[in-house]
Amino acid sequence: MAEDRTPAAEEREERIGLHNLKPARGSRRPRKRIGRGEGSGTGKTSGRGQKGWGSRSGAKRRARFEGGQNPIHMRMRKLRGPHMQKSMPFEPFRTHTQPVNLADLEARFDSGDAVTLEALHAHGLAKKKGIPVKVLAKGELSKPLTVHAHGFSAAARERIEAAGGTCQVIVEAEGGGLPK
Repeated sequence: MAEDRTPAAEEREERIGLHNLKPARGSRRPRKRIGRGEGSGTGKTSGRGQKGWGSRSGAKRRARFEGGQNPIHMRMRKLRGPHMQKSMPFEPFRTHTQPVNLADLEARFDSGDAVTLEALHAHGLAKKKGIPVKVLAKGELSKPLTVHAHGFSAAARERIEAAGGTCQVIVEAEGGGLPK
């Protein structure tokens, strides 16, 4: 029977599918066969060296093992509880807030404006969604503003009220609000 050499037949042969996928040439290497005689290159001690802990059976390189020196998880301080800023070295319980300074409010808002979370976002402040906003006292405020935020520093609250403004604390339903 004569071979069918039409363009459609050649296209069928060249079409890529699961039946003819192969790794690229040179990308796969055969596994290292150890302990197969001196001539193999990995005979006798099987690539483990002469003596020592690594040559023994059951020896594994643990990820946290530091060669016998005191490991980092034992060197770290062990102060407990989220109430101390220096406790919990990896800080899983620290509350994170977005700071907004009085100088930013002075520069971006007019006298008598209501400073809400949406207004802060629109003016390029407090861009992170879902993270509480805290107003801090860096800078001066000379105009009365109604500021809505999750928290205020004592000095910031004092300066806003001295300028004739008011501080409105936002309390989240899920307990995300900050006291003060």
